Amino acid sequence: MTGIIFDMDGTLWDSSEEVALAWTEVAKKHPTAARSFTIEDLQALMGKTMDDIAEISFPNLETEERNALLEACCDNENNYLLRNGAKLTPNLEETLKELKKDYPLFIVSNCQSGYIEAFLSHYGFEDYFEDIECYGNNNLLKEDNIRLIAERNGLSDFYYVGDTMLDYTSCKNAGGTFIHAAYGFGNVPEGTPYINDFSELPSILKTL
Repeated sequence: MTGIIFDMDGTLWDSSEEVALAWTEVAKKHPTAARSFTIEDLQALMGKTMDDIAEISFPNLETEERNALLEACCDNENNYLLRNGAKLTPNLEETLKELKKDYPLFIVSNCQSGYIEAFLSHYGFEDYFEDIECYGNNNLLKEDNIRLIAERNGLSDFYYVGDTMLDYTSCKNAGGTFIHAAYGFGNVPEGTPYINDFSELPSILKTL
């Protein structure tokens, strides 16, 4: 069975503005590491693990304190996204509906626990996806979680749709075929199959 596994940020939606607001609300109250976050700050962090994000975002704090602060930011983020959603990739739902007819669909992200669930719940997208996994659930690298999803769901082959070089290398290391969401946040090697709009995905799958 062949499946399609999706990255989240830059692929299915762009939550950078919403996350910046949610994180700023928490971080600006910290006594020694108070700061604001911009959209550009968040876009530069997309795809990194939560440990790396904590170190980059709050470098003057000790590990335990910065991880606790990031966790508080992420909790506020999940609640915000659950209530308000973010900017969906154009043509997302109609394309998911079309893809669902021929492929089982999955999500693997380097996000915290609850982030994918907030996306699914706010938009009522639960029925489109068979399974999800993320770094926040098990502290595994993205390539390991891609492999885990494939093994857990009996996939003999899979496509991974993502937008960054990390997505590309993770997919390749896990043994899948990568499709670049070229409208997202990153670049990948020239010659990689790509889409400029999410609606192009069904067509390009027929050529691979």
